[in-house]
Amino acid sequence: MTPLAATTQLLEIVGAALAAPAFLGWVNQCRAWLQNRRAPSLMQPYRGLRKLLNKDAILATNASPLFRAAPYVVFATMLVAAAIIPSMGTGLPMSTAADGIALVGLLATARVFLSLAAMDVGTAFGTLGARREMMVGFLAEPALLMVLFVAAMLSRTTSLPLIAETLAGQAPALYPSLAFTAVAFLLVMLAENARLPIDNPATHLELTMIHEAMILEYSARHLALMEWAAALKLFNYACIGFALFVPWGAGNEASGPIGLLLAVPLLAIKLAIAGAALALLEILSAKLRVFRAPEFLATAFLLAVLGLLVHLLLET
Repeated sequence: MTPLAATTQLLEIVGAALAAPAFLGWVNQCRAWLQNRRAPSLMQPYRGLRKLLNKDAILATNASPLFRAAPYVVFATMLVAAAIIPSMGTGLPMSTAADGIALVGLLATARVFLSLAAMDVGTAFGTLGARREMMVGFLAEPALLMVLFVAAMLSRTTSLPLIAETLAGQAPALYPSLAFTAVAFLLVMLAENARLPIDNPATHLELTMIHEAMILEYSARHLALMEWAAALKLFNYACIGFALFVPWGAGNEASGPIGLLLAVPLLAIKLAIAGAALALLEILSAKLRVFRAPEFLATAFLLAVLGLLVHLLLET
């Protein structure tokens, strides 16, 4: 492992942990501006995390050790996922131990622990949110895998950094398969991160929310870790989209330290554009009823399958 690779890996992990709340704050700012409201500060997520970390945790009397351990597992899983996603560079030592399929497994692990913790206390809303979360995950994971399969067939590898490096190094060309899978990935990203039209992150109506219903019983540092993990998940999904569909700008061994330094502002620009686009999309969307969520994710899966078929028929 070269010093540049170690630096890139460390920068990926630390940068993801620090930038994820800012990215979430930027999305909230853009939503407020588009709704003609006074926007919260970009530092508001950091202030919320600091406030929660300084409080004393209150746990339910029948909470098991799983309930206490789940926030740490979910947060650590999101950090490990960030370590194998090429957000700033493709020379990642940890990527040799995990590929895109393992990345989907990491995201599923976080979902399972979150859902089990929600059901652990035995509240009605926690169980309801956990069942809805597992339903969304059951439908979203095949679509996400299909998106990764199309990119893997184009680059002949399932390693996400190698996929990004291969797609960035190819001559500019129009890939209809990537166009279909990009739309499918966008739908999956909205569903997996509890965004509109599947879930409204700003609501506190228990009968309609999914993610918030699962963390109602958490407080203090446990709630801070859950909120931080949710911001990390949104950041990770954005970086997966960059690696698959906008792979240019990531540093590599050939570009050296200069390429890594240039990758940081380029990533900030990508995140700014993606956050504004996400906020605009949410403003233009209305929340779907829960029983319409399978249709939404079935559309994502069909688009991903269509992208695979287009690749097999027209691009091979």
